[in-house]
Amino acid sequence: MGTDTGAVRAVEVLAEDAWRERARRHEERVDALTADHLRRRRAGERHPVEDFLFTYYNLKPARLRRWDPGVGTVLAGEGARERLSERFAAAVPEGVGLDAAAFLAARPVVGFVEGLLSAVASRDAHLGCFGLHEWAMVYRTREVRHGQVPLRLGAEGTDRVVESHRIRCSHFDAFRFFTEPARPLNTLRPTRETQVELDQPGCLHANMDLYKWAYKLSPAVPSELVVDCFELSREIRELDMRASPYDLREWGYAPVRIETAEGKAEYMRRQEGFAERGAVLRGRLLDVCRALREAVA
Repeated sequence: MGTDTGAVRAVEVLAEDAWRERARRHEERVDALTADHLRRRRAGERHPVEDFLFTYYNLKPARLRRWDPGVGTVLAGEGARERLSERFAAAVPEGVGLDAAAFLAARPVVGFVEGLLSAVASRDAHLGCFGLHEWAMVYRTREVRHGQVPLRLGAEGTDRVVESHRIRCSHFDAFRFFTEPARPLNTLRPTRETQVELDQPGCLHANMDLYKWAYKLSPAVPSELVVDCFELSREIRELDMRASPYDLREWGYAPVRIETAEGKAEYMRRQEGFAERGAVLRGRLLDVCRALREAVA
């Protein structure tokens, strides 16, 4: 419930027509991005690529659609007072904004997120993992994660690719899904405790996770930034699965054949582009963390 507070520092005050227009554009953007998923969900259909964004990442489409201006922005006008019922909303002379002190008190994860993002931003991108984490998740097993999708090279061919490459997966949330025979083949031993130490800006999953950190910091993060992170995560997921051992041509995805020189080159080119885009979004999320701290200083 919103309260009158001195913990809101206005960096920007938006007139009601301006913030309502921003909210409208945001809703239209999210509607376009989630329409296919919602249609499939109503029909009981599954999608091996896009469902991941709504299952592993558990933000519901309705919450993604809700617009928040973020820390430091105050909404003016009579309509803004309707938002005082929302958590962390606070009334100030200019209108309604985010109570940064209340948000920080309720969300200790902010400190972890800022530390993780800062550590990753300080490192050079390591490229050339070639998405072998997905191959290691089906190595020497018949219990594959996407049972409705065939393996492009079959089980034996998939195992040979794993055995003929050096695997260097630094991201715990990928490594934890490796099969038991694949775990010793990884040159690193990532754990939850070493995540800040090992995550690096070239990692597809570390860049996908920018979406997770963005929505975990909501409503302090402007909703436009959350959707920017969602879109990056969506594009990365597509490459992740195109470079995987699964044959997704029936779903309209041409494979990135990382077992070939041409496929490796394509993967690294796309990986580098994602790292550059991720660096920008990571910087914007760090700006939010700093703005939260400065608002209560």
